[in-house]
Order: sequence, then C-alpha cells, then structure tokens
Amino acid sequence: MILHDLISFELLRVIWWLLLGVLLTGFALTDGFDLGVGALLPFVGKTDLERRVAINTVGPVWEGNQVWFILGGGAIFAAWPPLYAVSFSGFYLAMFLVLAALILRPVGFKYRSKRDDATWRAAWDWALFVGGAVPALIFGVAMGNVIQGVPFHFNGDLMSIYTGTFFGLLNPFALLSGIVSLTMLITHGAAWLNLKAEGPVAARARAIGSVTGLIAVAGYVLAGVWMTYGIAGYHLVGPVLTGGASNPFLTEAAKGGSWIAAYAARPWIAIAPVAGVVGMLLAVAGLRRGAEVSTLLFSKLGIIGVISSVGLTMFPFILPSSSDPKSSLTVWNASSSHMTLFVMLVVAVVFVPIILAYTTWVYRVLWGKVTETEVAEHSHSLY
Repeated sequence: MILHDLISFELLRVIWWLLLGVLLTGFALTDGFDLGVGALLPFVGKTDLERRVAINTVGPVWEGNQVWFILGGGAIFAAWPPLYAVSFSGFYLAMFLVLAALILRPVGFKYRSKRDDATWRAAWDWALFVGGAVPALIFGVAMGNVIQGVPFHFNGDLMSIYTGTFFGLLNPFALLSGIVSLTMLITHGAAWLNLKAEGPVAARARAIGSVTGLIAVAGYVLAGVWMTYGIAGYHLVGPVLTGGASNPFLTEAAKGGSWIAAYAARPWIAIAPVAGVVGMLLAVAGLRRGAEVSTLLFSKLGIIGVISSVGLTMFPFILPSSSDPKSSLTVWNASSSHMTLFVMLVVAVVFVPIILAYTTWVYRVLWGKVTETEVAEHSHSLY
C-alpha cells in the first residue's frame, strides 16, 4: 500500500480545513494583540515614555507572531489553490491596503525612537495605529463578505472571474463584521497591556478594553441575528463526492435557507458562539477588576469562539459564490491533490510543534512587565 493511502483523501481535506482554522486562529491570538496594541497606542500613552512602554510590550515578539500569518497564507496557497486564486484576486485592493498597513509596522517600530523629536515620533505613533487598526478592520470586513458570498465564477478553463468591486465589499454586514473584528482585537490588546504594562498605560487600556469588549459582544450577537433573518445561506445539492477530484464543477451548490440551519444539523457546534460571547464577557470582567493572566486567557477564548463559529457554521463551504453558487468552493472541491496534502501534513507534523515550542520558550524568557524605569534606563536599545 502506498504510504499516503493510509490517510484517505476525505480525511486529509478535513484535517487541512482544521489546520487552516488553527493557523488563522493562531495569528489572531498572537499577532492579534500586537494589532490591538497598535490601535490603542495614541490613546493609552499620553507621554512619549508611556507610548514607548506600550510599544515595548510587543516589541520583542511581534515579528515572531507574524509567522502564523505567513503560515496561514502559505497553507491557503498550497492546500487550497482555488481559494488562494479567487480571494487574493477578488480582494486585491483590500489585500493591498492590509499589506500597506502591515508594512508601516516594522518601519514604525524600527525608526520611531531613532530621533528625539516630538513631531517625528507622533507621526510614527499614528503610523503604528494605522498598522494595527486597518488590518484588524479589513480582516473582519473580508470575513463578512465570505459569509454573504463573493461574486465570482469559473469559466470553462477553470479560470476564476471576479465580478465585484472594492466598494461593494464595504456593505453594511461586512462593516459590522469589521467592527466586531476591530473591537475584539483592541480588547485583546488591552488584555495584553494589562498583563505587560503597569500604571497609567495599563489603567487606560483596561478602561478602553472594557468598552470595546462590550461593543464586540453586541456586534457579534447582532451579526448572528442578522445572519439568521437577513442573509441567505448556501447548501450542497445532490450527491457529494467527498473523496473525489478537486473540481468546482463536480459539486453543485445552491443559495437559500439560512446558515443557522447548521446548528440544527450539528447542535454541538453551538459551543463556538457560546465560547465567543462568554470569553469576551469574562475578559471584560477581568479588565474591570484588574486580573491579568486570566483576562488574557478569556480574551483568547473569545477569539477562538468567534473565529471557529464562522468556520463551523459554513462547513463544508470555504468561499461561496453569490453570483454563481455552482462555482462555490468547498472542502471537497477546492483542495490540492491527495499526495500534496499528505506531504504537507508530514511537514506540518514535524515543524509546527517546533514553532510552538520555540514560541513558548520565547514568551517564557520575556515574561514580566515593561516599566517606565526600564525604558528610560535602556532608551538607546529599546524601541
């Protein structure tokens, strides 16, 4: 028996669907608080020293945290080529804005404190704010559009053709999803500052995070009600070849009904939205009473719940088409080959634990608070 036949094509597809969710969630859990701190920067620091404290809470780890973003993009490219082609071409301008904003971050971190000039530093502080807030907002907007369906179709040569516009992405439900994403990550950043900073910076972060956390919960609940009554879902029609060839034309999908029907078919997935709401509410409660480690953990729980609820609700769809439902991409029709998924799984089994071990070691070594005294004493070596 050939080695890769030990794991069926169907199972490999589900495994890589799960791994993609793990990688994207890992990015939100780690780089998410970096983005949140950036979005909070102009508001939690009233003096230059306070803003440097906030920056240096993420300074040693932000580059390593972006590994999850790179891994997620690489997984989409290698494991789900049609998804990569459609999303990166259809969301081209949105992706360009994200990349432009993300480029501001390393430049801002590296050059912000190189000159002792108030105007220079203030400009880079706002650049770091853009580098944190814009990606957090756009990621949510993109997710809102995925839930509604994206206007694309395939021609006879399986070339994807996107028929939407950039401003079409900025529809009300997508903007609501963007607000949920932004406020959720700001709350996550506040939980991180509450853990890593002290004094006025931590106090202001707690005050802001307590509000943004409630906005995130309210927006998430409103989005759920909107999905139930105002957004049509998608469903597969006819027999489904879960282990067949990857070809969108071999799977027939239709638009209609509600995404919430998934909870009647798989009641256990309700744990995800419950975790999202409960986690965020407990994070808000933790911020208000000044708890540190538990608050960050509850914030992570909320993020896991929110992100996983989208994937579990939509399964097996990964990118439905609003203009041609038959072109919709699913777990069963958009993956790479059996051999490719197997080889990638072997690589992931070897290297992901190494990344997790190294990341854990780094956070352990860098454990502790960043203080104004420390920043002042090491002014020329810290951000």
